[in-house]
Amino acid sequence: MTVLKTSVLVLDCAEPEPLARFYAELLDATSGPAPGDGELFLVTGSAGVVVLGIRRDPAHVPAAWPPPEDAQQTHLRILVAADSLDEAEREAVALGARPVAAQEDGTRLDNRTTLRRYTDPAGHAFVLAAVREAPLVQP
Repeated sequence: MTVLKTSVLVLDCAEPEPLARFYAELLDATSGPAPGDGELFLVTGSAGVVVLGIRRDPAHVPAAWPPPEDAQQTHLRILVAADSLDEAEREAVALGARPVAAQEDGTRLDNRTTLRRYTDPAGHAFVLAAVREAPLVQP
């Protein structure tokens, strides 16, 4: 018998509640403390599916940007309909996201028509990535 499992990406930060609210507003979701765990907040999307966890880590140090050469850092990729990319960017910045400048050496140059880079209020990297089709299927 297989045990039912699920997974969720968890971001560490010093203050999880405001960061959970940031992502809940950005993703049109809700946020709240995880049952029985005062250090973890959950961002929950439609149909009650947890899409992201935010965990308290008082010693959290944000990742460096640009990353050191040859470094691979985790980032969150948020899919957005191509014709809504500018609006999604305005929403993210209004909520506290900070745009990240692309490097000019050609290796990490953003194509602003399809990809926009940011850090969230706690310093985690994320991108808004344009997709041709609607990124979500509505129930």
